[in-house]
Amino acid sequence: MTFALILILLILLTGVIWLMDRFLLRAKRPAGVNEPWWVEYAKSFFPVILIVFLLRSFLVEPFKIPSGSMIPTLHVGDFILVNRFTYGLRIPIINKKIVDINQPQRGDVMVFQYPEDPSVDYIKRVVGVPGDQLVYRDKKLWINGELQVQQRDGDYNYVESELRFVHTERYKENLGGKTHAILLNPDMPLVHLGNVAEFPLHEQCSYSDMEVRCTVPPGHYFMMGDNRDNSRDSRYWGFVPDDMIVGKAFLIWMNFNELGRVGLSIK
Repeated sequence: MTFALILILLILLTGVIWLMDRFLLRAKRPAGVNEPWWVEYAKSFFPVILIVFLLRSFLVEPFKIPSGSMIPTLHVGDFILVNRFTYGLRIPIINKKIVDINQPQRGDVMVFQYPEDPSVDYIKRVVGVPGDQLVYRDKKLWINGELQVQQRDGDYNYVESELRFVHTERYKENLGGKTHAILLNPDMPLVHLGNVAEFPLHEQCSYSDMEVRCTVPPGHYFMMGDNRDNSRDSRYWGFVPDDMIVGKAFLIWMNFNELGRVGLSIK
């Protein structure tokens, strides 16, 4: 059960109790008798839960980074804020867009429902938008025949959750005019072909040891992690449809292990 659904059920429960007391129970209660504790609690929590639900559903939603697939942009343990209305207003639970505002752009860091398990939210960077022809070859991206420039930016080392030391190379990549950092591990293959799933619209992609080539279908997006060789992304499970978009990540508001990251904007 999703958190949004839990909030809706709580709103209905506390709201019904509040209305019953206002129009039925209060009139039958003897003068001077306090209202029952469950009525008092319902009346107190109803507006709070309603405000939280509206904020999470239409304005800003918190999200915790669970893995290292977006290093160095996002670290494990980062608590981030996601703008829910950047890409349009959506009906909670069913996620149907009712007001169109903006479309995801290449380079955006976006939260979405994981296509293989929609109950799980994922976060990656938008690499391809509808109609784009993508080629990933030699750890470089070509979009519509244009190479996305990478510039070496030193080495980058980090420790994974199992205390395994990882050495990578850091690059600055220009993606559609936006520059961001990525990590590449020269010892890792371009893609692990045995891990590629049979995803919807699989025919839009072709795979080999040398390259991954995809054409992004209408209403879909191609996502990749900034930690390119440690990210299970669109190369493996396919495209993200518009109706699975949650919102755009924009701020790190807490990391209990790295307090210096608090307040950093996400680019």
